Amino acid sequence: MQADIDHIQEIEAMSQRAAFRGARSVRDPIVVESWLRCLEKHGLDPAARSEAYIVPDSALRFHRQRSEDLISIARSGIDGLYKLVAGQNYVLLLSDSAGVTVEYLGEEAQKDALRKSGLYLGAEWSEARAGTCALGACIESGEPLIIHQSDHFDVSHGALSCTAAPIYDTSGALTAVLDVSLLSSPMPRASQFLALNLVRQAARRIEMANIMAESRRDWVLRLAGSPDFLDVDPEAALSLDCGGRVIGMTNGAARLMARSLGLDWREGARLIGRHVSEVFDLGLETLEGLTRQRDARDRFIETRDGYRLFAHAIEPQRSFVPRIARARHIPAELRDLAGDDPGMTQLLEQAAALANGQMPLLIDGESGAGKSTLARAIHAIGRRGPCITVACETIDEDEAAILFGREDKRHFEPGLIDAAEGGTLILDNLEDLPPRLQARLVSLLTEHSYRPVGATRERRSTARIIVTTAADLADLAARNSLRRDLLHRVSGTRLSLPALRHRRDILGLADKLFAQAFGMAVRFDATAVAALANHDWTGNLHALTSLATTLAATTRQPGGSSAAITLTDKDFPPHLRTQGADHTPNALVILGRLLDEAGWNVSAVARQLGVDRSTIHRQILRYGLSRA
Repeated sequence: MQADIDHIQEIEAMSQRAAFRGARSVRDPIVVESWLRCLEKHGLDPAARSEAYIVPDSALRFHRQRSEDLISIARSGIDGLYKLVAGQNYVLLLSDSAGVTVEYLGEEAQKDALRKSGLYLGAEWSEARAGTCALGACIESGEPLIIHQSDHFDVSHGALSCTAAPIYDTSGALTAVLDVSLLSSPMPRASQFLALNLVRQAARRIEMANIMAESRRDWVLRLAGSPDFLDVDPEAALSLDCGGRVIGMTNGAARLMARSLGLDWREGARLIGRHVSEVFDLGLETLEGLTRQRDARDRFIETRDGYRLFAHAIEPQRSFVPRIARARHIPAELRDLAGDDPGMTQLLEQAAALANGQMPLLIDGESGAGKSTLARAIHAIGRRGPCITVACETIDEDEAAILFGREDKRHFEPGLIDAAEGGTLILDNLEDLPPRLQARLVSLLTEHSYRPVGATRERRSTARIIVTTAADLADLAARNSLRRDLLHRVSGTRLSLPALRHRRDILGLADKLFAQAFGMAVRFDATAVAALANHDWTGNLHALTSLATTLAATTRQPGGSSAAITLTDKDFPPHLRTQGADHTPNALVILGRLLDEAGWNVSAVARQLGVDRSTIHRQILRYGLSRA
């Protein structure tokens, strides 16, 4: 079609950028800038037609999970906007900052056509992929805009009319885009100005809901140019810490601050941390005078550059954040085996209660999980005699005397059971003991007696028996690796150690093991924290100890006895470094560590993780974290 040819030629003329910029254009400047980016930055060909791209289901799940908090907060705003445009063939899209549609509302009758055109859930509208489009250009420019029909770079999108507004998080970063689009529109570009105002207002209200959700324990200063809607529909908002410094803002507030300070509103990092008195003729002590106890018309303030506003100050909510359960009544020998892991705390409390008893104990868990270490700690609490550990895989069927001893009429040669008299006998990997020797153990567990090789009578034993296994108990029974009568007698009192990858205290264990290996305290940066927390640790504590020992031997340490060493993921072997986006990280472990490292500066941690503060606050509540 001639219209397509003319459109392609118009875009190609822009490759002569200097000449074009000196000429007059009927296009909106924001469209011109996007076309130039498509040509020069993204290297797109206007003559190449591109079909709409829908990301795979696995990628869509990732994008939606990453935007879960935003979708939840934006839900009412999205639904309200769609009701305003319903019945007019509009489709509503919410994309993340990568341009992938994570929420979609449209007419069911248009579903096939919408999917084909890309106005659908999972469609990617980044400028680099789709050329000039409302979502992509909005992400690039950070401004609300209309991309109407031939404004699109790709002629295959020439019938669409799309209107979008950005949504910013409280640190000033663009986090999403809200878009309303039409498959086709017989009306001119100006007909979409009403849609532009609607999406702009909806985006502002979503930002307002977001800052209110994450600032329940901070001062919030809401602002409007008129007092009439100040308390119900403000135009901008700031959140302040207890010292009066800005820790969050809507985009409207960022623009207001930047103008007053002479800065670029896009540089959110330069705005966060500013004291409220730098922007307004206002002190922290005067905030209480701006609450709803006074009429809205009397609550006016001025910016430092003379702009007059009406303000509504909302006081912080005081709420209790529950702490992770701490160990109670756990002897020091056991406390050293774990940190703030609720499951381990409960297990160690149970071990402490059983330590002084005589009944046999079974400790199960993966190889390297610390079974023998736990057994020795239990012995240290409850017994005064020796602690003898037997590796059952090292004893053959004809070596019963090693364990039970040997006796004839004139002589008794003691075995390991007798050596443990008055103390504890630890049988490591009991299932590896030959079946005939397993049978000889039954009376030791039930009657506290055993018969040495060659003896005619049994001998008494006061040794406490603790057995360990790395195998699944049901599997042991099915394979007959462990005699059923023996299994029943040892499994009555059972302690199951979790794998290291399932523990919340992995970083605390790493601190201790690395300090022991290096002979000094070792710090881990954020990349190392993520690598340690995300690794599967198939070797459990053995693997972590081996890593610490290896790095201590190969890492160059700083000079001076007081010098500290900081490790990054680059110091680790390649298989241990932070894995990709499809890997589910141990969020609780990482979050707790980063909060401690940052002195519980939530904003700093949010910036470090690339999320908004509301996400951090919700995770703190979800996991029951609190500052120690």
